Amino acid sequence: MVVFFVIVLNMKIELRDTKNGKGVFATKEFILGEVVIEFTGKIFKGDELPDPYNNVVDHYIQVGVNEYIGPSGKLDDFINHSCSPNAGLFFTDKGIFLKTINKIGAGEEITFDYSTTMLDDDWTMKCDCGSNKCRKIIKEFRFLPEETKERYIQLGIVPNYVLIKQQ
Repeated sequence: MVVFFVIVLNMKIELRDTKNGKGVFATKEFILGEVVIEFTGKIFKGDELPDPYNNVVDHYIQVGVNEYIGPSGKLDDFINHSCSPNAGLFFTDKGIFLKTINKIGAGEEITFDYSTTMLDDDWTMKCDCGSNKCRKIIKEFRFLPEETKERYIQLGIVPNYVLIKQQ
């Protein structure tokens, strides 16, 4: 019980309303490379995903070839996409973590680029992130502009299963 209390006191994120639903926002500053949250949902195979799939209410993220992490019921379910993200997913032996790729100030929404984990040719999502680099339609990693792909690879936010597929 005490451990839970300490975790709550140290929370640096909170759920807020956004123009497109809900999002996760920093309540305090994050430094570059700081872990924001761990993604903790159950792993599903592609044929276990909801059909039809609804991008608004179904919170699944590709985490391997034909593997998706499902909703956890926690704040990680509400990390939104941006074409100019301030965080990215890092895959480790200990879990899947969202880390900052830029400094994030208090009050800023925390986002990552969904394309960094995607290998599914059929999946697309309309984007309304508001970034001046908004691509309007989100697709898998291979459709990103070359400059963006290189930047994401250098930042270490492209998982191995995506990199292998690119070769």
